[in-house]
Amino acid sequence: MSVLLLGGSGFVGSNISRVFAEESISYVVVSRSTGVDLRDYKQVRELINKTRPKFIINCAAHVGSLNYVSQQAADVIVDNTEMVLAMYKSLSVEMPETVVINPIANCAYPGNLDTYSEDQFWNGAVHRSVLSYGSTRRFLMALSECFYMQHNIRTISLLVPNMYGPYDSTDPNKAHAMNALIAKFVKAKKESLDSVSIWGTGIAIREWLFAKDFARAIVEIVRCPDRLGLDEPTNIGQNFGLSVREIVTLIRNHISFDGKVEFDHSKPDGAPKKVMSDQRFRKVFPDFVFTPIDKGIADTVEYYQSIYPY
Repeated sequence: MSVLLLGGSGFVGSNISRVFAEESISYVVVSRSTGVDLRDYKQVRELINKTRPKFIINCAAHVGSLNYVSQQAADVIVDNTEMVLAMYKSLSVEMPETVVINPIANCAYPGNLDTYSEDQFWNGAVHRSVLSYGSTRRFLMALSECFYMQHNIRTISLLVPNMYGPYDSTDPNKAHAMNALIAKFVKAKKESLDSVSIWGTGIAIREWLFAKDFARAIVEIVRCPDRLGLDEPTNIGQNFGLSVREIVTLIRNHISFDGKVEFDHSKPDGAPKKVMSDQRFRKVFPDFVFTPIDKGIADTVEYYQSIYPY
């Protein structure tokens, strides 16, 4: 079995790599750090021709914090569009029988929804705070369907909430939301700081997915890609969210940080609530067990403590 892991040196890709290694699944990591520019059609086509993959797990993305995807909006939308176009165009010529697995960030859902149900995906605009990145995820959904219609390339679309876990960036402008918080608190504790500043009001509610849980779901799909239900976009959802304030409390209690927490109301919160319906997920993955959030936070704290100073 040949598996290409695009973006395999990034946060989500690194977690998939480690779980694949634990499960003895062979794979090839592809990213700019391995010498392949995934925006370049010629390079991607040569890669597909050489590796002849049975699966592509498409974790490659140009993304960052709310502030980052607004400040770098043009670069974000162009880079992500070029990457997915190069991938599907190359597959249509070289290997249309490849199965593509696309994680789709839930920022692609309409910004006015409270609970994200797959059937409501197109029922409204994305939130302006994530316009650049969320729009490319919507384009990816449409693109995959069009390449199936014309070239019979099968795509499995997995809609995912905010992910967290080890192996993310230490740059707060690039790290995923909870990882940025954990890295900040670990640093504050190590440096005996008196306070920590948090962007936004803290009232925004998010669902949080431990990255290794996503990797475990990928393992199940790779081993059984024909399970019923995967031909429709599927939330990797638990139908359970926590506010940023609640997450901050869990983190500071785990680290035993006694300083002051200050919420900077001048910074944006983004959409007020993002919680994923789990109805379709439970039909496709009836026995899947998610990592408890306390355990996930503990593992992530341990990672950032292990790489300090940063």
